[in-house]
Amino acid sequence: MSEVAKKKTNALAAVNFEADAGQGLNMTQEDLALPFLKVLGQLSPECNKRDAKHVEGAEPGMIINTVTNEIYDGVKGIDVVPVHYKRQYIEWQDRGESQGAPVKIYEAGDDLPSTTRDKFNKDRLANGNYLENTASHFVVILGNSPTTALISMKATQLKVSRKWNSMMMGLKMQGKNGMFTPPTYSHIYKLKTVQQSNDKGTWFGWDVSRVGPIEDAGIYKIAKDFGANVSKGEVKVKHGEQESKSDSPY
Repeated sequence: MSEVAKKKTNALAAVNFEADAGQGLNMTQEDLALPFLKVLGQLSPECNKRDAKHVEGAEPGMIINTVTNEIYDGVKGIDVVPVHYKRQYIEWQDRGESQGAPVKIYEAGDDLPSTTRDKFNKDRLANGNYLENTASHFVVILGNSPTTALISMKATQLKVSRKWNSMMMGLKMQGKNGMFTPPTYSHIYKLKTVQQSNDKGTWFGWDVSRVGPIEDAGIYKIAKDFGANVSKGEVKVKHGEQESKSDSPY
């Protein structure tokens, strides 16, 4: 090892990062952007080399983290831990008119305004906007550094969401007082992408399968804490233009 390398190594060893853990992070959830996990499609700007939003190596069928632009192989998939589920009805303006954010968000159970289904299967409001039934799955992405994220499922992907929910609800374990349903963040799930189609076209969508229970206590705590923060409303979701302009609208 060279003298320069030795000096750098010794200097780094003398710095105690742990003693100053968290310092300088004077932030709240309002200052943070919760990443969305998005399935890339043929029309995704990330896949277009001439687009300003192009991401190197991005291809249709891959999964992307919308904040870090990290891409994942859709065939191999990624492991996630689901921590919280929420269903909402989001009011959007049409493309070209949207301000990049929802007009209004209705919670499941709210009294919804009347809508009419148009020829594109959108639920139109009297004002010309449309409502989109949206299933939100808050997750922790596993890997070298666990990351929190949100998966937004709608249209044809609502079927996948219902399947995932049924998998979690149907899971039973034996406890000292009998059988019980474990928390959603007790198990790991594999998310892959598959090609889907109907009479309107072809696109890539989600595929979910269960991997098994969490064995790492540290990961379990991260997932549990994230779920608790979401439940308390401390995690702010900023639905944006990238979500309203779905690349898989069927």
